[in-house]
Amino acid sequence: MPSTAPTAPVTGNRPRAAAAMKPEAASALLDARSLAALGEVCDLAPLPVLDDFATDRARAVLAGVEVLVTGWGCPPLDAAALDAAPHLRAVVHTAGSIRGHITEACWERGIEVSSAAAANALPVAEYTVAMILLSGKRALERARGYRTKRRRDDALATSTEVGNYGRTVGILSASLIGRRVIELLRPYDLPVLLHDPYVCEAEAAALGVRPVGLGELFARSDVVSVHTPLLPATRGLVSRELLASMRPDGVLINTSRGAVIDQDALTDVLRQNRIRAILDVTEPDTLPAAHPLWECDNALITPHLAGSQGNEWRRLVDLAVGEAGRWAAGDGFAHPVRRERLAFLA
Repeated sequence: MPSTAPTAPVTGNRPRAAAAMKPEAASALLDARSLAALGEVCDLAPLPVLDDFATDRARAVLAGVEVLVTGWGCPPLDAAALDAAPHLRAVVHTAGSIRGHITEACWERGIEVSSAAAANALPVAEYTVAMILLSGKRALERARGYRTKRRRDDALATSTEVGNYGRTVGILSASLIGRRVIELLRPYDLPVLLHDPYVCEAEAAALGVRPVGLGELFARSDVVSVHTPLLPATRGLVSRELLASMRPDGVLINTSRGAVIDQDALTDVLRQNRIRAILDVTEPDTLPAAHPLWECDNALITPHLAGSQGNEWRRLVDLAVGEAGRWAAGDGFAHPVRRERLAFLA
């Protein structure tokens, strides 16, 4: 079936728009500042946001919209929802992944899609670089020891294994976040290796990294940072064998998805005290209270906080406002989501 985009004209320079997400997301994202900014570039339907496309109010709103501003918890834009929105031409998503609500029907109807994944990549990359540097200094472990002993160690007796000079960082996947981490690491004396089968040597050179195989990445890196999206082909990608090949006292950082790593194998390796781990994601995302990972002193587990939170949500909305303005002006999206790239996206 050929793609047929709706052809209703944009109303002036401010297309008719509505916000669709769960109410909790709207409370976090759509403060007065954000609503005013969106109102400058589109004719935004009054709140509350749409969180169920089957209600009478939702269908009345959808009947006139040309742009949907979506967020976490947006219902699926399936054929029934799109039938209720005959003039819908674009979706501007204020978060990263669009898998939860953009359906095949959207692509078939030629609807343009933008995502704030690039904006959300920055805080994740910042978290990752901070953890790389802190782990190199063994800051958290040494702070714990300092609190226990209440006296400083002799700095001149510090092991040469401590520090961030010449420490090798391995990046698993040149995703949006992986690329931002590489960019943020440039000022430091940290050689960077990359494993990504879709990045050629010329592109790796442009990024300033050395491309290596998966096994070499784990065997040669002092720190391995995982940025692979969770896809059927990447589930359990970080295997027991790869974990066992890591350098003694190596550090594994995961800000991607917990299921990319063989978590049982990781637990075993950590309990042997061979490596350290910094995990912002696990499988499941909140571990059971009795899970043995909680008892591993060499594992720092944070509550999925690397992505945008607090005032960082403003960056997501600012990107969405910019995208809506570009689209209304006929300039197209700066951050489009391409149908042909879906297989590689989280």
